[in-house]
Amino acid sequence: MLLSRYERMIARRYLLPGRSEAFIAVVAGFSLVAVMLGVAALIVVMSVMNGFRAELFDKISGLNGHAVVQGYNGQLRDWRRIADEAKALPGVTAATPLIEQPLFASYNGRVEFAIVRGMRVQDIQSNATLKGKEILGSFKNLKPGSEQIAIGSRLAEALGATIGSEITIYNPQGAATPMGTMFRTVQYKVGAVFEVGVYDYDKTYIILPMEDAQTLMLLGDSVGMVRIDTSNPDKIEQVVGPLADKVRDAGQITDWRQMNRELFEALSVDRTVSFTILSIILVVASFNIISSLIMLVRAKTRDIAVLRTMGATRGSMMKVFVVVGTTIGAVGVGAGGLLAFFFITYRAQVVWAIGAVTGQKVWDPQMRFLTELPAKTDPFQTFAICAMALLFTFLATLYPAWKAASTDPVQVLRYE
Repeated sequence: MLLSRYERMIARRYLLPGRSEAFIAVVAGFSLVAVMLGVAALIVVMSVMNGFRAELFDKISGLNGHAVVQGYNGQLRDWRRIADEAKALPGVTAATPLIEQPLFASYNGRVEFAIVRGMRVQDIQSNATLKGKEILGSFKNLKPGSEQIAIGSRLAEALGATIGSEITIYNPQGAATPMGTMFRTVQYKVGAVFEVGVYDYDKTYIILPMEDAQTLMLLGDSVGMVRIDTSNPDKIEQVVGPLADKVRDAGQITDWRQMNRELFEALSVDRTVSFTILSIILVVASFNIISSLIMLVRAKTRDIAVLRTMGATRGSMMKVFVVVGTTIGAVGVGAGGLLAFFFITYRAQVVWAIGAVTGQKVWDPQMRFLTELPAKTDPFQTFAICAMALLFTFLATLYPAWKAASTDPVQVLRYE
């Protein structure tokens, strides 16, 4: 919207009302703050929701893959053939064997539920989710026959175990005796303590070499599943679809959507609801802009009439008040973006400060799955939020601007 020189001058004067219009300036300031808070809240919340989903997906898929071929009765005997056929599919980047079984772990009189996972040594050391996540010891200590394991940090805390501690793992599927099935108990030494950042994994997971897991669970050469990674997780059904007929006699395919459907659907609904509710702040800010502009028009009615008699057109008056309102919104959007950047950059400190003031644990890993508050800002989404705020602001200026343009100078100046 191009303004002439005198239109810019008038708009600039109306943006900074005099002392007689101090109340109008206060209302306009509230409008600016409301736009700022609305934009900042939307950007921060959407960034946190995006980061939460991305971080959770990366952690889950990093350990469980994008799909798994699960063997019937927990055993997959022909796993090498299945892994080779999976690798041959277009879009599949890796197919690795896994053993996973819920068991119990005990140390120093404490017993905890644990998920025991067997992986090949090279897969343990190359896994992106596990790499560099040791807080004590090293995954290099895990070798077939070494009787060493890696446990999650939360599980280590619950058991009171550390590097070198000898943990007993109980397998209910033990040897059959005249007195019934006896639990199979095997002792392992802790060779590493890891923390991947997902509370449930750090609280329950025990990782050991594939060969040791096969011995513990009496599987022979079998595994429990074959994990499949793809280059495009969003098209997982099309990628692994051709494999279904080839493995039908050995097991079934489950992809990441089926394994975590409820969780990701809940995140999607939460993100939509949060966006809708926080958008109301921008609507309220728009009404504030309408109110401040209407008061400004009423206060400047005589000035508008004089300008009209001096040759100012209706279009000029509309442009002046549209620019005044839109400028308030644009400054609010810019300030909101800066405020959002501050909160996202220092989110950990902000969460700590809120917890210190309220005395509450704002971010509880047991409820939030992740140990730290994540954030991932989407530039396109941020642009859309700013554009939406500017659009609301622009629409809010139309009625006051139309009222200013409709001012009849004859009626206003009749008794002057």
